[in-house]
Amino acid sequence: MKYVLGIDFGGGASKATLLSQKGTVATVNTVEYKTLYPQNGWVEQDPLDWYNATKENIKAVLEKSRIDPCDIAAVSLDAATHTAVIMDENFNVLMPSIYWTDIRSIEEVAYLKENYNDIILSQALHSVDTIWTLPELLWIKRNMPEIWKKTKKILFAKDYVRHLLTGDYVTDNIEAEGSMLFDFQKQCWSKELCDILEIDTGILPKIVAPNDIVGYITKEAAADTGLCFNTPVLCGSTDTVMEVFAAGAVSAGQMTIKLATAGRICVISEKAYPDKNLINYSHVIDGLWYPGTATKSCAASLRWYRDTFGGDYSELDNGAASVTAGADGLLFHPYLNGELTPYGDPKLCASFTGVRAGHTKAHFTRAVLEGVALSLRDCMNVLDKIGISHKESAVIIGGGGKSPLWRSITADVLGIELEQKEYADSSFGSAMFAGVAAGFWKTPAEAVNVCNRTVSMTKPNEANHRLYQKLYNKYKKVHDALETIYREE
Repeated sequence: MKYVLGIDFGGGASKATLLSQKGTVATVNTVEYKTLYPQNGWVEQDPLDWYNATKENIKAVLEKSRIDPCDIAAVSLDAATHTAVIMDENFNVLMPSIYWTDIRSIEEVAYLKENYNDIILSQALHSVDTIWTLPELLWIKRNMPEIWKKTKKILFAKDYVRHLLTGDYVTDNIEAEGSMLFDFQKQCWSKELCDILEIDTGILPKIVAPNDIVGYITKEAAADTGLCFNTPVLCGSTDTVMEVFAAGAVSAGQMTIKLATAGRICVISEKAYPDKNLINYSHVIDGLWYPGTATKSCAASLRWYRDTFGGDYSELDNGAASVTAGADGLLFHPYLNGELTPYGDPKLCASFTGVRAGHTKAHFTRAVLEGVALSLRDCMNVLDKIGISHKESAVIIGGGGKSPLWRSITADVLGIELEQKEYADSSFGSAMFAGVAAGFWKTPAEAVNVCNRTVSMTKPNEANHRLYQKLYNKYKKVHDALETIYREE
């Protein structure tokens, strides 16, 4: 029996999935790591934590499965986009990586919008925001000149880990699209956008296809992980495209709803939709795209709530389930690090409103779950307004989708049916993707047919949907009332 290994790097943990050539999951393992908040609005991760998690994950997967490491035919990695790793000429990391939820580059965003907005939109197809690599790098250039002077190599999260495994220096085209340094029309690094930073395009890695075999496990990496020397490693791609693939979304009109660190609603389409409220990326299937909307703090809101106020996820979920829909008037806006769709406003702040003496911790927990779902309603409205055709159902993905309560709330708020897959996380998608490269399946669509299994369907409750429609109107009014306050210096 042969296997493939997919490894994901998320907002707070790395997950590894070992998949057999029969399309069954042999084992999985997850290793958490820290996200750092050194100052208000700053969000960082240590790149070495990703590699340490990789070593621990692979060793655990091999130990659990008891397979011969040489039976692993290929490895593929994925990670959140925009997360640059700043290095010197010898690939030594010079600073913690700025995570995409970081908002320190607000002034740089304003500068770029004022001076370069047209060329950025025409080449990178996105409106400038703090999530993109370009403003993050401009912040480093302006505020950390000694670091910037030493910067000779720039990689992205999954590419850095893969570099330590194989020694390669490449990235894939979808990851490049997330940097705001990529020319979508020419399909290469943009000289004009790099000129804003006064860097040569040569500082950036070579761009290849996600399914290219770009290297092989070195002797050092084999000793670190337990993998066999010379095991093939794909370039891989971004976490969202691998989740979309894992969910089985491989044809136009299919839709995914993601309850992860960030919340996303993506629709598979045959073209990009350049719009300030959308994020456009290519699919791993040629000719397809997955334009989507995003709410910045989705499962990150629940994790923040848990870490701040205590309890475990199961306890919090049970408490929230005991509270009726609407949380007795308590509202939560999940703008912990500003918001993307539909506001593109890094200055927005999270809030609880409508608090009464009778509200308990369970009410606050339910309000967090409902607030995130209401922010996804904002996202859905944008897709419908732009006119992107989609089915009246969606596959739910991300760690938050494992909660029956949160699935039910999301279905009720959006008024659509949600399909849950047995596996639909990005590490599973990366493993399937590696399986195609290894010859287990001829095409991505065949991999989906073999590996992708539905385990439940969640239909919306009509009474709750009507209640949430009224609550959404109040949710919008609260945002409108507080928006001007957050903009005050």
